Amino acid sequence: MRAAWKVWLVNGNRKVFGKGPKDLLVNIEKYGSINRAADEMNMSYSKALKLMNTIEKEMGIVVLERHTGGNSGGGSYLTEDAKELISKFEQYEEESEKAIVDIFNKIF
Repeated sequence: MRAAWKVWLVNGNRKVFGKGPKDLLVNIEKYGSINRAADEMNMSYSKALKLMNTIEKEMGIVVLERHTGGNSGGGSYLTEDAKELISKFEQYEEESEKAIVDIFNKIF
């Protein structure tokens, strides 16, 4: 037997950020493209774009620099705020895991 959990950030009653959006940001950084990142996660481009817009609106930060096509092909890149959000969320996940496993081990 083991403990299982999910963590996310909420604003009011609205889920704003969790593992899925974090993974999407990581993939955008990896591929330089919202479309490619969404495709890798079997997610529609419109859903990925909606997630990015929700994060930006609800958290009050800009997470993507977007460059349209042209000769260089365009792309999307993470802002420093997005990189910091990923880092903090990963720390939140790790600390949550430690606490939950500790509580689980004390009880069971």
